[in-house]
Amino acid sequence: MFEAIVTLCVSLEAGPCRDHLLPGFEAASQAACLRQLQDRAPDLGIAGLLPKGAPECAPVGPPLEMTEVAAGVFVHRGAIAEPDTTNRGDVSNLGFVVGETSVAVIDSGTARWMGEGTWRAIRAVTDKPVSHIILTHMHPDHVFGASVFVEAGALAVGHADLPRALINRQANYLESLGRLMGAEALLGTKVTTLDQFVESGAEIDLGGRVLRLETWPTSHTGTDLTVLDQGTGVLFAGDLVFDQHTPALDGSLLGWRAVMAELAQREVTGVVPGHGGPLLDWPVGAADMLRYLAVLERDTRQALDEGARLGDAVEVIAAEEKDHWQLFEAYNPRNATVAFTELEWE
Repeated sequence: MFEAIVTLCVSLEAGPCRDHLLPGFEAASQAACLRQLQDRAPDLGIAGLLPKGAPECAPVGPPLEMTEVAAGVFVHRGAIAEPDTTNRGDVSNLGFVVGETSVAVIDSGTARWMGEGTWRAIRAVTDKPVSHIILTHMHPDHVFGASVFVEAGALAVGHADLPRALINRQANYLESLGRLMGAEALLGTKVTTLDQFVESGAEIDLGGRVLRLETWPTSHTGTDLTVLDQGTGVLFAGDLVFDQHTPALDGSLLGWRAVMAELAQREVTGVVPGHGGPLLDWPVGAADMLRYLAVLERDTRQALDEGARLGDAVEVIAAEEKDHWQLFEAYNPRNATVAFTELEWE
């Protein structure tokens, strides 16, 4: 198989440059791919980059590795790590569901290159069109690869409050990721505009397969959304559920505890967490999250009752959880800070 690519650069003289996938031009032969490029000129206006030469057709590049966790449900498990120049931002889970007539992608990774890798993984399974790209919340490791699918005609779907959250944070996100990952890994990455806004719930029919979308009160963030494949009972929970990776609180501790208590009662066959997994037995897979959030609240209340200062409190809040999670030192102090501030003004 062959695909269309174009080299795009920040500067034609100084770079950096990267080969970018142009989705939708795949063909069994190079000649057929080139004919498609001649018949319909691709849009090269990607994130303000400059083309270095004309698009060309090359053998299909490497796809993201996927695991089929249920019939027609595929998940990529990101590394449990902070974004860096080695993992290039591949630090979160994403996936796709194949229906009879189309495909829906759930989350898209930290950068455009991950969206490209997901597109290739889909094309290795099916030639059905990608009709929807669903974003589970506002964090950059889940949303910044989405533009590839929109360019191919997919509708971008997310929480009704997602656009505002991304407008407020996108500049800081991109600047931070550029420092962590390097400029080359981030080339072509931009925020995607939503086409469909989910206020409380919605359904997407992929042809004989219906996805149920549901928004949640402020918990992990203020923009959390889950996706249930009603055909298999698999729930994509986004970052409402963490596995192995220390949970990251960017919303409300009390809200997250309430949401997790409700999710733990849901009758599903398995849950795809935002990190770890890739598929958790349920409700057993909720146990670690429920325990961590309970300890976080208990210790925060105790610190407040004792009149502890925030700087001292973050050193001890939920400290007993350290051996249960990875990246604990990176995330638990932040969680303690958010929890302390929330409960102080309860």
